[in-house]
Amino acid sequence: QNGQQWRLTRGGQPFSIRGVGGDGSLDLLSKSGGNSVRTWDVDDKTERLLDEAHRLGITVTLGIWLGHERHGFRYTSFDDVTAQTEKVRAAVERFKNHPAVLMWALGNEMEGYDGGDNPAIWQHVESLAAIVKRLDPQHPVMTVVAEIGGRRVPAIHRFCPSIDIVGINSYAGAASLPRRYREAGGTKPYVVTEYGVPGFWEVPKNELGSVDEPTSTAKAESYRRTYQALSDDQALCLGSFAFIWGHKQEATATWFGMMLPDGKKLAAVDAMTELWSGSPPTNRCPRIERLEIKGSARLKPGATFQASLTASDPESDSIKVRWVLTEDSQQFPTGGDFQAAPIGFPEAIGNADERQATITMPRGGGHYRLYVFVSDSQGGAATANVPLFVDGPIVRRPGTKAKLPLVVVADELEAPPFAPSGWMGEH
Repeated sequence: QNGQQWRLTRGGQPFSIRGVGGDGSLDLLSKSGGNSVRTWDVDDKTERLLDEAHRLGITVTLGIWLGHERHGFRYTSFDDVTAQTEKVRAAVERFKNHPAVLMWALGNEMEGYDGGDNPAIWQHVESLAAIVKRLDPQHPVMTVVAEIGGRRVPAIHRFCPSIDIVGINSYAGAASLPRRYREAGGTKPYVVTEYGVPGFWEVPKNELGSVDEPTSTAKAESYRRTYQALSDDQALCLGSFAFIWGHKQEATATWFGMMLPDGKKLAAVDAMTELWSGSPPTNRCPRIERLEIKGSARLKPGATFQASLTASDPESDSIKVRWVLTEDSQQFPTGGDFQAAPIGFPEAIGNADERQATITMPRGGGHYRLYVFVSDSQGGAATANVPLFVDGPIVRRPGTKAKLPLVVVADELEAPPFAPSGWMGEH
C-alpha cells in the first residue's frame, strides 16, 4: 500500500491481473496476452494445471470451495466447519510452494444471495484466512462474493482482518464497481473475479416469458466496457478475471461461454486479446449482424417457418453455419449450479445453408430455442439464438433407438443424447 493506492506485486515487481476463470486453453490465454487463471476448488487436476500454467508463464489464483448453506452446509456445525478447516489446511500445505500460485481464494459466493451478513460465515472465513496466512505468508488471501449488495462489504471489513483482497463476481454492474465499492465502505483492494455479459437474471423477460441472449458479437462489447472501467481504478482494483474461459450450459448453451465446446474462440476472446496485448488478433472471429425468423415466435404445434442469418468474416474467410433447435428450460440454475443440456431436435432442421433455414417445430408445447453457430477455418466462431414458444399441450417425446456404442455424458458433447427429464412413469 502506498497512501490510498494498493498494488499487487510478484517477484518484487508490480503485477496487474489480466485473467480468466475457466478450463479453456491456457496456450490460447498466453498467446492472447492473459497472465492469470482462477479456479474454484482444488482437485486431482490441480497439480497438472499449475505445472502447465508455470510452463506458459501464467499465474494461478487457487480457489478452495467453501460450503453453501443452500446446499446443506451449516456454519454453526462443529463437524462441518472442522472438516472444512482441514480441507483448507491440506490444500495450502500441498500447493503453497508451487511457483505458479498467485494467491488463495477462499470460497465463492458462500454467503448466499440475500444480505450476505451472517456473522458465522465471516467469522469462519476469518479463521480460515488466518490459518492460510500462518501456513503460507508468501501469498495473499482473498474471499469471493456475489456482487456487493446487502452488507457483504461491511461484513468482510469488520469480521475478516486477515482477508487481504475482496473478490467480486459482477456482471451487468461490473463497470460501476469502482464507485459502488467505495460507497459500500470498501477500503481493501479488490479483484473482479467474474465478469462478462449481463447475467440472465439481470435481463427482463420477453413476451414469451423467455430471455433474449445477445449475439456473441454483441457480447464482446460488455467485456470491453467492463475491463476498461476497472483498469481506470488504479487505486483499489488489482485486476480482473473474465468469465468463462471455455463453455458452460447455464440458462442457455452459450450465455457465458467465451468459446464453443470444440475450443473455437468467440468474439469475447478477440476483445480481451486486444485489451490485454494492445493489438487485435491476426485473424478475428466471424461476425453475426442479424438472426431473424419470419413471422411470430409464438407458434402452433408442428408449424414450419423460415429463419434468416446475416453473417460475415472480417478477413473474408469462408464460413460454415450449423443450425440447432433445442428445448429451452425456464428453470434457471442458482449460483452456477449444474444444469443438464437440453434435448435437441435435429429432425426439425430442414433445408439449411449459410443464409437461411427451414424449421419445423415439434408437436409438443413449451419453450424452445433456435441456435446458429458460424465458424471459420481459423479457429474462430460466432453464435446467436432466438427463443420460441409452441402454444399447445406438453407432449412427452418418444424414445428412439440409439446407435451403439453410445456416449451418454461427457463435457465435450455439444448435444448429449440424454438429459434428466424428471419423468417417473404414469404412477
